[in-house]
Amino acid sequence: MTNLNCFGRHRRRTAPQSAGSRNELFALPLHSRINGWSLPLHSFQLLAWLVYSFMAIVGFGVYVPLLPAPWSFAAYALIGTAFVLHLVSHVAAVTIDPADLSVQRRKDYSSPMPVFDKNKHQHVIDNLHCTLCEVDVGPKAKHCSTCNKCIADFDHHCKWLNNCVGGRNYWFFFITISSAVIGMILLILVVLFVFIEHYVNPAVLRTAPQFQTVKGNGTWLVFLPAAPLETSSIGLLALAFITVLLALAALLLLCHLLCFHIYLLSQGISTYEYIIRKRQLPNPKEKEQVPPALPSNGATAQSLGPLESPVNCDAPLSSRSCTFKLEDRGQTSGRLPEPICAELQEVNGERHLEYSSESPTQVIPGKPVMSLPVGRTPSGIEKPQAPGRSVEKPAEGRPIVQDPLGSSIMDTAVVHQQLMTEAQTQYLGFKE
Repeated sequence: MTNLNCFGRHRRRTAPQSAGSRNELFALPLHSRINGWSLPLHSFQLLAWLVYSFMAIVGFGVYVPLLPAPWSFAAYALIGTAFVLHLVSHVAAVTIDPADLSVQRRKDYSSPMPVFDKNKHQHVIDNLHCTLCEVDVGPKAKHCSTCNKCIADFDHHCKWLNNCVGGRNYWFFFITISSAVIGMILLILVVLFVFIEHYVNPAVLRTAPQFQTVKGNGTWLVFLPAAPLETSSIGLLALAFITVLLALAALLLLCHLLCFHIYLLSQGISTYEYIIRKRQLPNPKEKEQVPPALPSNGATAQSLGPLESPVNCDAPLSSRSCTFKLEDRGQTSGRLPEPICAELQEVNGERHLEYSSESPTQVIPGKPVMSLPVGRTPSGIEKPQAPGRSVEKPAEGRPIVQDPLGSSIMDTAVVHQQLMTEAQTQYLGFKE
């Protein structure tokens, strides 16, 4: 008797269960994301805001106020402009909804999205119609799996913004990167200037009126002029070292990203198109593994070189052989005829087989070379052959047979007739 347990059945899964994974069930997001502020927030997004806040506090609260009067005003203006421009463009890139216009017209992100069924549709977007968003989209629109909506002029999904970068917010994204690079470079220059002047001429950095009440050169003030706080030289220099290292790491990533997007703009392509092109390029390792092309049928047999395989006289002739194909297509168990076998062994040993399509010519001393091929009649008299036909001139004492290595078809009756004719000719000549 079979025990039925209704509570022990496995639930219906949307993806195969991966071994060793904690997430046994994989489900697509039920709702579409509006912008970068939609929950859940990405860890990279929080890290980007923490780095920006740290650089702004350290730059405008510690090191820029220590600069002398002419340079402090310039630092406030340039670095302040870069940081404000970065803040505005960053917020705009995160807040803007980059979805396609047809998706935005719905204005209903609260309803759950349908799940993509590969049995009904091969692609998410088919004939400019998204099967998930159930709207018609533009030619460059792509459906982002993270945001779960179609993005107009899709470029990529940025984890630092927690939002997709498309046609509507691409330039805000580009300004965000550019302003961040400029701000980091200027801030590094200011911190290095303070670090060097601290050892060379510390009096240059102590021009603020609040330093008149400070006793000793080992005490420094930060957060001038609003809320001056005292600190030591070690704390000031350690903070400068940490700031420079963090700024250099961020600058390396930002410069790489900025140069990459400058290259994409010069080529007129997006990040998505760049990735697709890289995937379509052949792998260099696969090119090395491709075998060399075989010679075509039109190649001459001279390029193949002489045959090195020995001739087996005891092998039976089969109808499936590529060298001898009999008309009756039957398999013969007899051996090759002795004249043919001797001929093949002698030719294979001397390596004098001619595979070219040119005909042998008759050479007579003292006379011009004849261009017509010659043959031999049964009576032993040579006569020119018709143009277009090629017949090998036989060697002395060698029967005229068709070379089995030069042709894939040979008639046994013709070979037998040629052997009998040659034997009679030699016998009559010997008798005379």
